Amino acid sequence: MGGFFGTVSRAECATDLFYGTDYNSHLGTKSGGMVTYNQEEGRFARSIHNLENEYFRSRFEDELPKFKGNSGIGVISDTDPQPIIFNSHLGRFSIVTVAKVNNMKELEDMMLEAKHHFGEQNSGQTNQTELIAMLIVQGSDFVDGIENVYRHIKGSCSMLILTENGIIAARDALGRTPIVIGKKEGAYAATSESSSFPNLDYEIDRYVGPGEILHITADGIKQLRKPNDEMQICSFLWVYYGFPTSNYEGVNVEEVRFKSGLAMGKTDDSEIDCVCGIPSSGVGMALGVSEGMGKPYHRAISKYTPTWPRSFTPQRQEMRRLVAKMKLIPNHAMLDGKRLLFCDDSIVRGTQLRDNVKMLYDYGVKEAHVRISCPPLIYACPFINFSISKSEMELITRRVIEELEGDSHKNVEAYATTGSPEYNKMVEVIRARFGLNSLKFNPLETLVESIGLPKCKICTHCFDGSSCFYKEKNSQRKGLTLPFNDNE
Repeated sequence: MGGFFGTVSRAECATDLFYGTDYNSHLGTKSGGMVTYNQEEGRFARSIHNLENEYFRSRFEDELPKFKGNSGIGVISDTDPQPIIFNSHLGRFSIVTVAKVNNMKELEDMMLEAKHHFGEQNSGQTNQTELIAMLIVQGSDFVDGIENVYRHIKGSCSMLILTENGIIAARDALGRTPIVIGKKEGAYAATSESSSFPNLDYEIDRYVGPGEILHITADGIKQLRKPNDEMQICSFLWVYYGFPTSNYEGVNVEEVRFKSGLAMGKTDDSEIDCVCGIPSSGVGMALGVSEGMGKPYHRAISKYTPTWPRSFTPQRQEMRRLVAKMKLIPNHAMLDGKRLLFCDDSIVRGTQLRDNVKMLYDYGVKEAHVRISCPPLIYACPFINFSISKSEMELITRRVIEELEGDSHKNVEAYATTGSPEYNKMVEVIRARFGLNSLKFNPLETLVESIGLPKCKICTHCFDGSSCFYKEKNSQRKGLTLPFNDNE
Protein backbone atom coordinates (compact mmCIF):
# COMPACT_ATOMS: atom_id res chain seq x y z
CA MET A 1 0.00 0.00 0.00
CA GLY A 2 2.50 2.64 1.15
CA GLY A 3 2.48 5.66 3.43
CA PHE A 4 4.04 9.12 3.64
CA PHE A 5 4.99 11.86 6.08
CA GLY A 6 5.77 15.52 5.51
CA THR A 7 6.59 18.37 7.84
CA VAL A 8 7.13 22.14 7.73
CA SER A 9 8.82 23.70 10.72
CA ARG A 10 10.43 26.91 11.91
CA ALA A 11 13.37 24.72 12.94
CA GLU A 12 15.36 22.06 11.08
CA CYS A 13 12.96 19.28 10.07
CA ALA A 14 15.23 16.29 9.34
CA THR A 15 14.72 14.46 12.65
CA ASP A 16 10.92 14.70 12.55
CA LEU A 17 10.93 13.73 8.87
CA PHE A 18 13.16 10.72 9.48
CA TYR A 19 11.18 9.27 12.38
CA GLY A 20 7.79 10.31 11.00
CA THR A 21 8.45 8.51 7.73
CA ASP A 22 9.78 5.48 9.59
CA TYR A 23 6.47 5.23 11.48
CA ASN A 24 4.84 4.39 8.13
CA SER A 25 7.13 1.39 7.56
CA HIS A 26 4.42 -1.19 8.28
CA LEU A 27 2.59 0.01 5.15
CA GLY A 28 5.20 -1.04 2.60
CA THR A 29 8.35 -3.06 1.99
CA LYS A 30 9.80 -2.13 -1.40
CA SER A 31 11.44 1.29 -1.20
CA GLY A 32 11.72 4.42 0.90
CA GLY A 33 12.68 7.98 0.14
CA MET A 34 13.12 11.40 1.71
CA VAL A 35 13.61 14.89 0.34
CA THR A 36 14.10 18.25 2.05
CA TYR A 37 14.18 21.79 0.73
CA ASN A 38 16.84 24.19 2.00
CA GLN A 39 15.48 27.68 1.45
CA GLU A 40 18.78 29.40 2.24
CA GLU A 41 20.62 27.43 -0.44
CA GLY A 42 17.61 27.08 -2.73
CA ARG A 43 18.14 23.36 -3.25
CA PHE A 44 16.51 19.99 -2.69
CA ALA A 45 18.33 17.06 -1.04
CA ARG A 46 16.96 13.61 -1.86
CA SER A 47 17.70 9.93 -1.25
CA ILE A 48 15.85 6.76 -2.30
CA HIS A 49 16.74 3.27 -1.07
CA ASN A 50 15.47 -0.26 -1.59
CA LEU A 51 13.92 -1.61 1.62
CA GLU A 52 13.21 -5.21 0.64
CA ASN A 53 16.07 -6.54 2.75
CA GLU A 54 16.71 -3.77 5.27
CA TYR A 55 14.98 -1.33 7.61
CA PHE A 56 14.19 2.25 6.61
CA ARG A 57 16.10 3.54 9.64
CA SER A 58 19.30 1.68 8.87
CA ARG A 59 19.27 2.79 5.22
CA PHE A 60 18.78 6.51 5.96
CA GLU A 61 20.32 7.14 9.37
CA ASP A 62 23.85 7.78 8.10
CA GLU A 63 22.54 10.24 5.51
CA LEU A 64 20.63 12.47 7.94
CA PRO A 65 23.23 15.27 7.99
CA LYS A 66 22.63 15.99 4.30
CA PHE A 67 18.91 16.71 4.79
CA LYS A 68 19.06 20.43 5.54
CA GLY A 69 16.08 22.73 5.64
CA ASN A 70 12.80 23.43 7.39
CA SER A 71 10.50 21.40 5.15
CA GLY A 72 10.53 17.88 3.76
CA ILE A 73 8.51 14.86 2.69
CA GLY A 74 9.20 11.12 2.97
CA VAL A 75 7.56 7.95 1.71
CA ILE A 76 7.43 4.20 2.22
CA SER A 77 6.44 2.85 -1.18
CA ASP A 78 5.16 -0.50 -2.37
CA THR A 79 5.00 0.69 -5.98
CA ASP A 80 7.73 2.90 -7.43
CA PRO A 81 10.90 4.63 -6.21
CA GLN A 82 10.04 8.06 -4.79
CA PRO A 83 10.24 11.07 -4.28
CA ILE A 84 10.40 12.57 -7.78
CA ILE A 85 11.84 16.09 -8.27
CA PHE A 86 10.37 18.31 -11.01
CA ASN A 87 11.14 21.68 -12.53
CA SER A 88 8.17 23.18 -14.34
CA HIS A 89 6.18 26.32 -15.06
CA LEU A 90 4.64 25.78 -11.58
CA GLY A 91 8.11 26.06 -10.07
CA ARG A 92 10.41 23.43 -8.62
CA PHE A 93 8.77 20.77 -6.51
CA SER A 94 9.11 17.22 -5.23
CA ILE A 95 6.25 14.76 -4.91
CA VAL A 96 5.39 11.52 -3.10
CA THR A 97 2.23 9.52 -3.70
CA VAL A 98 0.21 6.68 -2.26
CA ALA A 99 -1.52 5.60 -5.43
CA LYS A 100 -2.79 2.84 -7.65
CA VAL A 101 -3.17 3.87 -11.28
CA ASN A 102 -5.05 1.20 -13.21
CA ASN A 103 -4.96 3.04 -16.54
CA MET A 104 -1.19 3.62 -16.65
CA LYS A 105 -0.83 2.44 -20.26
CA GLU A 106 -3.69 4.63 -21.45
CA LEU A 107 -2.23 7.72 -19.74
CA GLU A 108 1.30 6.89 -20.86
CA ASP A 109 0.16 6.65 -24.47
CA MET A 110 -1.72 9.95 -24.11
CA MET A 111 1.43 11.67 -22.84
CA LEU A 112 3.69 10.21 -25.51
CA GLU A 113 1.25 11.21 -28.25
CA ALA A 114 1.40 14.75 -26.88
CA LYS A 115 5.21 14.58 -27.29
CA HIS A 116 6.01 14.30 -23.58
CA HIS A 117 8.66 11.89 -22.36
CA PHE A 118 9.33 9.90 -19.18
CA GLY A 119 12.69 9.94 -17.43
CA GLU A 120 12.09 7.74 -14.38
CA GLN A 121 11.82 4.00 -14.89
CA ASN A 122 10.93 1.20 -12.48
CA SER A 123 11.87 -2.27 -13.75
CA GLY A 124 11.47 -0.99 -17.30
CA GLN A 125 8.05 0.51 -16.55
CA THR A 126 7.05 4.15 -16.30
CA ASN A 127 7.22 5.44 -12.75
CA GLN A 128 3.61 6.19 -11.79
CA THR A 129 4.61 9.07 -9.48
CA GLU A 130 6.34 10.76 -12.43
CA LEU A 131 3.21 10.24 -14.52
CA ILE A 132 1.11 11.85 -11.77
CA ALA A 133 3.55 14.77 -11.62
CA MET A 134 3.25 15.21 -15.39
CA LEU A 135 -0.53 15.39 -15.09
CA ILE A 136 -0.08 18.05 -12.40
CA VAL A 137 2.17 20.29 -14.50
CA GLN A 138 -0.46 20.37 -17.25
CA GLY A 139 -2.51 22.57 -14.92
CA SER A 140 -2.42 26.35 -14.70
CA ASP A 141 -1.59 26.05 -10.99
CA PHE A 142 -1.20 23.24 -8.46
CA VAL A 143 -4.92 23.00 -7.71
CA ASP A 144 -5.81 22.81 -11.40
CA GLY A 145 -3.05 20.24 -11.91
CA ILE A 146 -4.14 18.04 -9.00
CA GLU A 147 -7.72 18.17 -10.26
CA ASN A 148 -6.33 17.02 -13.59
CA VAL A 149 -5.01 13.94 -11.76
CA TYR A 150 -8.44 13.37 -10.22
CA ARG A 151 -10.05 13.60 -13.66
CA HIS A 152 -7.72 11.19 -15.40
CA ILE A 153 -6.63 8.36 -13.13
CA LYS A 154 -8.66 5.23 -12.49
CA GLY A 155 -7.80 3.91 -9.06
CA SER A 156 -6.74 6.26 -6.30
CA CYS A 157 -4.11 8.84 -5.48
CA SER A 158 -3.18 10.79 -2.36
CA MET A 159 -0.07 12.96 -2.47
CA LEU A 160 2.29 15.38 -0.73
CA ILE A 161 4.05 18.02 -2.82
CA LEU A 162 7.10 19.80 -1.41
CA THR A 163 7.37 23.27 -2.97
CA GLU A 164 9.75 26.14 -2.42
CA ASN A 165 7.26 27.69 0.03
CA GLY A 166 5.65 24.81 1.91
CA ILE A 167 3.86 21.51 1.41
CA ILE A 168 0.67 20.83 -0.54
CA ALA A 169 -1.34 17.89 0.80
CA ALA A 170 -4.00 16.47 -1.54
CA ARG A 171 -6.12 13.48 -0.60
CA ASP A 172 -7.58 11.01 -3.08
CA ALA A 173 -10.78 12.31 -4.68
CA LEU A 174 -12.85 9.68 -2.86
CA GLY A 175 -10.65 9.52 0.21
CA ARG A 176 -9.74 5.88 -0.31
CA THR A 177 -6.44 6.49 1.47
CA PRO A 178 -6.16 8.90 4.41
CA ILE A 179 -4.15 12.03 5.19
CA VAL A 180 -4.02 13.29 8.77
CA ILE A 181 -2.66 16.71 9.78
CA GLY A 182 -0.67 17.13 12.99
CA LYS A 183 0.33 20.32 14.83
CA LYS A 184 2.87 21.33 17.46
CA GLU A 185 4.56 24.56 18.45
CA GLY A 186 6.24 25.95 15.36
CA ALA A 187 5.46 23.03 13.04
CA TYR A 188 2.80 21.15 11.08
CA ALA A 189 2.92 17.63 9.65
CA ALA A 190 0.86 15.55 7.22
CA THR A 191 0.90 11.76 7.22
CA SER A 192 -0.89 8.57 6.24
CA GLU A 193 -0.67 7.27 9.82
CA SER A 194 -1.50 9.38 12.87
CA SER A 195 0.62 6.95 14.91
CA SER A 196 3.55 9.01 13.55
CA PHE A 197 2.56 11.92 15.78
CA PRO A 198 2.67 11.16 19.55
CA ASN A 199 6.40 10.53 20.00
CA LEU A 200 7.21 13.56 17.87
CA ASP A 201 4.92 15.74 20.07
CA TYR A 202 2.34 16.42 17.35
CA GLU A 203 -1.36 16.37 18.10
CA ILE A 204 -4.01 15.60 15.50
CA ASP A 205 -5.22 18.90 14.06
CA ARG A 206 -7.62 17.66 11.36
CA TYR A 207 -8.40 14.91 8.87
CA VAL A 208 -8.03 15.95 5.24
CA GLY A 209 -11.30 15.37 3.39
CA PRO A 210 -11.78 13.48 0.10
CA GLY A 211 -10.33 15.55 -2.71
CA GLU A 212 -9.39 18.34 -0.31
CA ILE A 213 -6.19 20.27 -1.05
CA LEU A 214 -4.27 22.14 1.67
CA HIS A 215 -1.22 24.38 1.57
CA ILE A 216 0.84 23.91 4.74
CA THR A 217 3.52 26.21 6.13
CA ALA A 218 5.05 26.51 9.59
CA ASP A 219 2.69 29.42 10.25
CA GLY A 220 -0.58 27.73 9.34
CA ILE A 221 -2.79 25.93 6.83
CA LYS A 222 -4.70 27.36 3.89
CA GLN A 223 -7.45 25.38 2.18
CA LEU A 224 -6.98 25.46 -1.59
CA ARG A 225 -9.86 23.16 -2.48
CA LYS A 226 -12.89 22.10 -0.47
CA PRO A 227 -13.50 18.38 0.14
CA ASN A 228 -15.94 16.36 -1.94
CA ASP A 229 -19.18 15.13 -0.38
CA GLU A 230 -18.64 11.52 -1.43
CA MET A 231 -16.14 9.38 0.48
CA GLN A 232 -15.09 5.74 0.12
CA ILE A 233 -12.31 5.18 2.64
CA CYS A 234 -10.89 1.65 2.56
CA SER A 235 -12.39 -0.49 5.34
CA PHE A 236 -9.33 -2.78 5.24
CA LEU A 237 -7.34 0.00 6.91
CA TRP A 238 -9.05 -0.89 10.17
CA VAL A 239 -8.91 -4.63 9.56
CA TYR A 240 -5.27 -5.03 8.59
CA TYR A 241 -3.16 -2.15 7.33
CA GLY A 242 -3.56 0.34 10.14
CA PHE A 243 -1.24 0.53 13.14
CA PRO A 244 -3.27 -0.03 16.36
CA THR A 245 -2.80 3.54 17.65
CA SER A 246 -3.74 5.21 14.36
CA ASN A 247 -6.98 7.03 13.70
CA TYR A 248 -8.80 7.57 10.41
CA GLU A 249 -11.78 9.92 10.26
CA GLY A 250 -11.54 10.08 14.06
CA VAL A 251 -11.97 6.31 14.41
CA ASN A 252 -9.21 4.36 16.18
CA VAL A 253 -7.90 1.15 14.60
CA GLU A 254 -7.52 -0.91 17.78
CA GLU A 255 -10.96 0.16 19.01
CA VAL A 256 -12.57 -1.10 15.80
CA ARG A 257 -10.77 -4.44 16.07
CA PHE A 258 -11.79 -4.81 19.70
CA LYS A 259 -15.42 -3.89 19.01
CA SER A 260 -15.60 -6.39 16.14
CA GLY A 261 -14.21 -9.14 18.36
CA LEU A 262 -16.49 -8.23 21.24
CA ALA A 263 -19.58 -8.46 19.02
CA MET A 264 -18.47 -11.83 17.64
CA GLY A 265 -17.60 -13.16 21.07
CA LYS A 266 -20.98 -12.30 22.55
CA THR A 267 -22.69 -14.56 20.00
CA ASP A 268 -20.15 -17.40 20.12
CA ASP A 269 -21.03 -20.38 22.33
CA SER A 270 -18.07 -22.57 21.33
CA GLU A 271 -16.67 -24.72 24.14
CA ILE A 272 -13.06 -23.58 24.35
CA ASP A 273 -10.35 -23.11 26.98
CA CYS A 274 -8.78 -19.87 25.78
CA VAL A 275 -8.50 -17.25 23.03
CA CYS A 276 -5.31 -16.26 21.18
CA GLY A 277 -4.63 -13.55 18.60
CA ILE A 278 -2.28 -13.99 15.65
CA PRO A 279 0.18 -11.06 15.97
CA SER A 280 -0.07 -8.30 15.23
CA SER A 281 -3.39 -7.33 13.64
CA GLY A 282 -5.34 -10.27 15.11
CA VAL A 283 -4.62 -9.37 18.73
CA GLY A 284 -7.12 -6.52 19.14
CA MET A 285 -9.93 -8.66 17.80
CA ALA A 286 -8.92 -11.59 20.01
CA LEU A 287 -9.03 -9.42 23.14
CA GLY A 288 -12.58 -8.44 22.18
CA VAL A 289 -13.60 -12.04 21.53
CA SER A 290 -12.11 -13.05 24.87
CA GLU A 291 -14.14 -10.45 26.73
CA GLY A 292 -17.30 -11.20 24.76
CA MET A 293 -17.07 -14.95 25.41
CA GLY A 294 -15.89 -14.60 29.00
CA LYS A 295 -12.89 -16.80 28.20
CA PRO A 296 -9.24 -16.06 29.09
CA TYR A 297 -6.81 -14.58 26.61
CA HIS A 298 -3.51 -16.48 26.31
CA ARG A 299 -0.50 -15.30 24.37
CA ALA A 300 0.18 -18.71 22.89
CA ILE A 301 1.80 -17.41 19.69
CA SER A 302 4.34 -14.60 19.59
CA LYS A 303 5.79 -12.60 16.72
CA TYR A 304 9.56 -12.77 16.91
CA THR A 305 10.52 -9.61 15.07
CA PRO A 306 8.97 -6.96 12.80
CA THR A 307 11.75 -7.57 10.26
CA TRP A 308 9.58 -10.21 8.56
CA PRO A 309 7.42 -8.55 5.92
CA ARG A 310 3.68 -9.08 5.65
CA SER A 311 2.98 -12.64 4.58
CA PHE A 312 1.31 -11.81 1.26
CA THR A 313 3.88 -9.21 0.17
CA PRO A 314 6.63 -11.39 -1.43
CA GLN A 315 5.97 -12.14 -5.08
CA ARG A 316 7.12 -15.77 -5.01
CA GLN A 317 4.80 -18.31 -3.38
CA GLU A 318 7.64 -20.24 -1.72
CA MET A 319 8.88 -17.04 -0.08
CA ARG A 320 5.37 -16.18 1.10
CA ARG A 321 5.16 -19.60 2.73
CA LEU A 322 8.51 -19.14 4.42
CA VAL A 323 7.61 -15.69 5.73
CA ALA A 324 4.22 -16.86 7.01
CA LYS A 325 5.91 -19.60 9.00
CA MET A 326 9.09 -17.94 10.24
CA LYS A 327 7.67 -14.74 11.71
CA LEU A 328 5.49 -16.53 14.30
CA ILE A 329 6.75 -18.69 17.15
CA PRO A 330 4.34 -20.99 19.04
CA ASN A 331 4.52 -21.54 22.82
CA HIS A 332 4.15 -25.27 23.51
CA ALA A 333 3.38 -24.69 27.19
CA MET A 334 0.36 -22.53 26.31
CA LEU A 335 -0.93 -24.77 23.49
CA ASP A 336 -0.61 -28.39 24.57
CA GLY A 337 -3.95 -30.02 25.30
CA LYS A 338 -5.96 -26.79 24.84
CA ARG A 339 -9.20 -26.18 23.00
CA LEU A 340 -7.99 -22.98 21.38
CA LEU A 341 -9.88 -20.25 19.53
CA PHE A 342 -7.46 -18.11 17.59
CA CYS A 343 -8.20 -14.88 15.75
CA ASP A 344 -6.65 -13.46 12.60
CA ASP A 345 -7.36 -10.41 10.46
CA SER A 346 -8.18 -12.14 7.14
CA ILE A 347 -7.70 -15.13 4.89
CA VAL A 348 -6.25 -14.23 1.49
CA ARG A 349 -4.63 -17.19 -0.20
CA GLY A 350 -4.83 -19.52 2.82
CA THR A 351 -1.03 -19.91 3.01
CA GLN A 352 -0.71 -18.55 6.53
CA LEU A 353 -3.86 -20.27 7.80
CA ARG A 354 -2.65 -23.66 6.62
CA ASP A 355 0.74 -23.25 8.25
CA ASN A 356 -0.71 -21.83 11.47
CA VAL A 357 -3.19 -24.69 11.84
CA LYS A 358 -0.50 -27.31 11.23
CA MET A 359 1.66 -25.56 13.80
CA LEU A 360 -1.16 -25.63 16.37
CA TYR A 361 -1.77 -29.34 15.97
CA ASP A 362 1.98 -30.08 15.96
CA TYR A 363 2.18 -28.37 19.34
CA GLY A 364 -0.60 -30.40 20.88
CA VAL A 365 -3.71 -28.31 20.45
CA LYS A 366 -6.76 -30.44 21.17
CA GLU A 367 -9.20 -28.34 19.14
CA ALA A 368 -8.59 -25.42 16.77
CA HIS A 369 -11.32 -22.82 16.22
CA VAL A 370 -10.68 -19.82 13.96
CA ARG A 371 -12.36 -16.41 13.89
CA ILE A 372 -11.59 -13.86 11.17
CA SER A 373 -12.08 -10.14 11.82
CA CYS A 374 -13.46 -9.33 8.36
CA PRO A 375 -15.86 -11.00 5.91
CA PRO A 376 -14.44 -13.38 3.29
CA LEU A 377 -12.35 -11.59 0.64
CA ILE A 378 -14.32 -12.25 -2.54
CA TYR A 379 -13.31 -9.46 -4.94
CA ALA A 380 -9.89 -8.16 -5.97
CA CYS A 381 -9.21 -4.54 -5.01
CA PRO A 382 -8.97 -2.12 -7.95
CA PHE A 383 -8.50 0.96 -5.78
CA ILE A 384 -5.38 0.65 -3.62
CA ASN A 385 -2.15 -1.25 -4.01
CA PHE A 386 -3.32 -4.35 -2.14
CA SER A 387 -1.44 -7.44 -3.33
CA ILE A 388 -4.55 -9.54 -3.98
CA SER A 389 -5.60 -7.12 -6.71
CA LYS A 390 -3.42 -8.88 -9.26
CA SER A 391 -5.64 -11.93 -9.63
CA GLU A 392 -8.90 -12.91 -7.98
CA MET A 393 -7.93 -16.56 -8.49
CA GLU A 394 -5.26 -16.06 -5.82
CA LEU A 395 -8.12 -15.74 -3.33
CA ILE A 396 -9.02 -18.98 -1.62
CA THR A 397 -12.69 -17.99 -1.80
CA ARG A 398 -12.60 -17.79 -5.61
CA ARG A 399 -10.82 -21.12 -5.88
CA VAL A 400 -13.54 -22.70 -3.73
CA ILE A 401 -16.27 -21.05 -5.81
CA GLU A 402 -14.68 -22.47 -8.96
CA GLU A 403 -14.64 -25.94 -7.40
CA LEU A 404 -18.30 -25.67 -6.37
CA GLU A 405 -19.68 -23.92 -9.45
CA GLY A 406 -17.18 -24.82 -12.18
CA ASP A 407 -16.65 -21.08 -12.72
CA SER A 408 -15.07 -18.67 -10.22
CA HIS A 409 -17.33 -15.85 -11.49
CA LYS A 410 -20.61 -17.74 -11.20
CA ASN A 411 -23.10 -16.80 -8.49
CA VAL A 412 -20.44 -14.71 -6.72
CA GLU A 413 -22.93 -12.31 -5.14
CA ALA A 414 -24.60 -15.18 -3.29
CA TYR A 415 -21.25 -16.37 -1.91
CA ALA A 416 -20.57 -12.82 -0.68
CA THR A 417 -23.88 -12.70 1.23
CA THR A 418 -23.44 -13.65 4.88
CA GLY A 419 -25.62 -16.59 5.89
CA SER A 420 -26.72 -17.60 2.40
CA PRO A 421 -26.55 -21.33 1.54
CA GLU A 422 -23.70 -20.60 -0.85
CA TYR A 423 -21.79 -18.59 1.76
CA ASN A 424 -22.23 -21.32 4.38
CA LYS A 425 -21.05 -24.00 1.93
CA MET A 426 -17.95 -21.96 1.00
CA VAL A 427 -17.01 -21.41 4.65
CA GLU A 428 -17.55 -25.11 5.40
CA VAL A 429 -15.27 -26.15 2.53
CA ILE A 430 -12.52 -23.84 3.83
CA ARG A 431 -13.02 -25.12 7.39
CA ALA A 432 -12.78 -28.75 6.33
CA ARG A 433 -9.80 -28.11 4.08
CA PHE A 434 -7.74 -26.90 7.01
CA GLY A 435 -9.02 -29.37 9.56
CA LEU A 436 -10.61 -26.77 11.85
CA ASN A 437 -13.22 -27.54 14.45
CA SER A 438 -15.03 -24.34 13.50
CA LEU A 439 -14.51 -21.29 11.28
CA LYS A 440 -16.42 -18.01 11.37
CA PHE A 441 -15.93 -14.70 9.60
CA ASN A 442 -16.99 -11.32 10.95
CA PRO A 443 -20.24 -10.29 9.20
CA LEU A 444 -19.97 -7.16 7.09
CA GLU A 445 -22.70 -5.51 9.14
CA THR A 446 -20.65 -5.98 12.32
CA LEU A 447 -17.51 -4.57 10.71
CA VAL A 448 -19.34 -1.48 9.43
CA GLU A 449 -21.03 -0.97 12.80
CA SER A 450 -17.66 -1.27 14.57
CA ILE A 451 -16.10 1.35 12.29
CA GLY A 452 -19.04 3.63 13.02
CA LEU A 453 -19.11 5.51 9.70
CA PRO A 454 -22.09 5.32 7.33
CA LYS A 455 -21.83 2.36 4.96
CA CYS A 456 -21.90 4.72 1.99
CA LYS A 457 -18.71 6.38 3.27
CA ILE A 458 -16.72 3.12 3.47
CA CYS A 459 -15.39 1.04 0.58
CA THR A 460 -16.28 -2.63 1.14
CA HIS A 461 -15.64 -3.72 -2.46
CA CYS A 462 -13.32 -6.62 -1.55
CA PHE A 463 -16.09 -8.15 0.59
CA ASP A 464 -19.31 -7.47 -1.33
CA GLY A 465 -18.33 -5.75 -4.59
CA SER A 466 -19.96 -2.52 -3.43
CA SER A 467 -17.92 0.58 -4.22
CA CYS A 468 -17.59 3.84 -6.06
CA PHE A 469 -16.28 2.60 -9.38
CA TYR A 470 -15.68 4.30 -12.67
CA LYS A 471 -19.12 5.41 -13.63
CA GLU A 472 -19.19 9.17 -13.69
CA LYS A 473 -21.32 12.07 -12.72
CA ASN A 474 -20.66 15.74 -13.16
CA SER A 475 -19.42 17.61 -10.14
CA GLN A 476 -20.48 21.20 -9.69
CA ARG A 477 -17.01 21.97 -8.36
CA LYS A 478 -15.00 23.49 -11.24
CA GLY A 479 -16.57 21.07 -13.71
CA LEU A 480 -14.65 18.20 -12.17
CA THR A 481 -15.73 14.69 -13.12
CA LEU A 482 -15.61 12.19 -10.29
CA PRO A 483 -16.59 8.56 -9.78
CA PHE A 484 -19.81 8.18 -7.86
CA ASN A 485 -21.32 5.76 -5.40
CA ASP A 486 -22.66 2.70 -7.16
CA ASN A 487 -21.96 -0.98 -7.69
CA GLU A 488 -19.67 -2.00 -10.52
